[in-house]
Amino acid sequence: MPSARLLVLFGSQTGTAQDVSERLGREARRRQLSCRVEALDSYPVVNLINEPVVIFVCATAGQGDPPDNMKSFWRFIFRRSLPSTALRQMDFAVLGLGDSSYAKFNFVAKKLHRRLLQLGGSALLPVCLGDDQHELGPDAAIDPWLQDLWEKVLGPHPVPLNLGLNPPGVPWPSKFTLQFLKDTPTSGPEELCVAGTDPQGPPSELQPFLAPMVSNQRVTGPSHFQDVRLIEFDISGSGMSFAAGDVVLIQPENTASHVQQFCQALGLDPEQHFTLQPREPGEPPRPRHSHCVSPTPPGARSPVPAPHSVPSPAGVTCPAQLPQPCSMRRLVSQYLDIASVPRRSFFELLACLSPHELEREKLREFSSAQGQEELCEYCTRPRRTALEVLCDFPHTAAAIPPDYLLDLLPLIRPRAFSIASSLRAHPSRLQILVAVVQYRTRLREPRRGLCSSWLASLDPVQGPVRVPLWVRSGGLTFPKTPGVPVIMVGPGTGVAPFRAAIQERVAQGETGNVLFFGCRRRDQDFYWEAEWEQLQARGCLTLVTAFSREQEQQAYVQHRLRALGPLVWELLDGRGARFYLAGNARHMPADVCDTLLSIFREEGGLSAPDATAYLAQLQRTRRFQTETWA
Repeated sequence: MPSARLLVLFGSQTGTAQDVSERLGREARRRQLSCRVEALDSYPVVNLINEPVVIFVCATAGQGDPPDNMKSFWRFIFRRSLPSTALRQMDFAVLGLGDSSYAKFNFVAKKLHRRLLQLGGSALLPVCLGDDQHELGPDAAIDPWLQDLWEKVLGPHPVPLNLGLNPPGVPWPSKFTLQFLKDTPTSGPEELCVAGTDPQGPPSELQPFLAPMVSNQRVTGPSHFQDVRLIEFDISGSGMSFAAGDVVLIQPENTASHVQQFCQALGLDPEQHFTLQPREPGEPPRPRHSHCVSPTPPGARSPVPAPHSVPSPAGVTCPAQLPQPCSMRRLVSQYLDIASVPRRSFFELLACLSPHELEREKLREFSSAQGQEELCEYCTRPRRTALEVLCDFPHTAAAIPPDYLLDLLPLIRPRAFSIASSLRAHPSRLQILVAVVQYRTRLREPRRGLCSSWLASLDPVQGPVRVPLWVRSGGLTFPKTPGVPVIMVGPGTGVAPFRAAIQERVAQGETGNVLFFGCRRRDQDFYWEAEWEQLQARGCLTLVTAFSREQEQQAYVQHRLRALGPLVWELLDGRGARFYLAGNARHMPADVCDTLLSIFREEGGLSAPDATAYLAQLQRTRRFQTETWA
């Protein structure tokens, strides 16, 4: 039996890297390998010198940034004081997750791979570059890479046949056990803690502030294709402070109808309360609790097969934000992401738990490497949700043991929004600009963004509304030195952080503010038109607009930039201006960069290589900053 000790460390922003890491852990344990899976910032990084084999799974966030849960590790691993032999005993592999539509595709994984080599580590394989843009998603690169990885890790000691992978239909042990309570608690701990009354610090994910919603106003015209909201919160007494460029994190909820549908599909009582405990190593899975047992068809196998000799995951702790005890309604409405598009591991576990032969075979096909094109067609392309999948496989859904709920479904992740207001202009208030996500696929029901749709549904006019939120530093930082001009390019809702910046700078007496704003039509989606025009009349703002649908030849922000090339060059090269860009990442950032290169050549007289180097220098010194999203 192989004796290798394997460590999987992940940096994850949206949960994909964590999901891949947990898949690695399961596959390792099925090969009889001892394996731990941890977030990078949860792992004591100084212990790396004692690790023989480490797999790093890293997403790339924003414009080449490390995810939030690996930033401390990132700072440490790039210390210049680390000796070049620090990791000479370590074999490693790096698996990257990124999106090739971004300029710095998988930048974090590539840079980490090079750094580990510099510190003496031995690479088992070239870096794996998973790509969200591939029609089969990151698995197109991950599957063959993992096959090579296991060959490298196991080396000349393959797993004996009698100790191979789990036989089909046998689930891995659940991370947790749910202990159902006979009686409903009389005093519920289910209300979120209100931060700001706690002396331990400002609001955070574990203790968000329940902010009263003051207003929820649609700011696009009635005939505009998109519903965009300006939402204001009262943060009095929260202890929160923020600056221009910061973001607010909001924790959304599933709709009541979806919660009811989920509980019905799985035979769960929404009012049943439970406590959650990490599963003890070696503890076998338990059958479904009697309160929600679904009849097993005659001749069908037991919903949960006998456990195989796979060790339970070590070091698992209960989600800190989950109250104890908790009702099933609370768990499903506020924690389980039933509206997300499920990943491959979802189908893999469902196949293991399914008592229904036809459903089980289809789920196995979806979770196999050969079935990824069919899975993409069924789930990924039409953006089918986990709830919809469960409704498509009713016999399987009805047989899911509650212990497996947190293995099957990810926790709802908070959504980040650029703060669109300054405390200097709106004391004790926080405003955001929210585009409500809704689009159609071939499925009957329109696809809706969980958080944006939930926020849009809240109406403070009908009664008090409180939303759990907290703030964190954003990717944009504005100059503190007086007199430094700023050029801001923010089409659509990308203008939100620049409103906060302009309000803050005007309050500080800064007048060197140039804003390039683009939208479709002046009368439909020109956000804050009156505010901009008033500031321009006061001499505090230079506003340049592009309305793309108001003339035969479409005009975008990059066209306005080019038309004002002499001003842009003078501000950047002559007055040391900072350049900021925010908005959709699809085409606009590349088009703006191409326009800047053209300005550097034509207005600055630079050669093509020198223009490219000039732009790179602006980026390196943070005089060019971007905040974009897919």
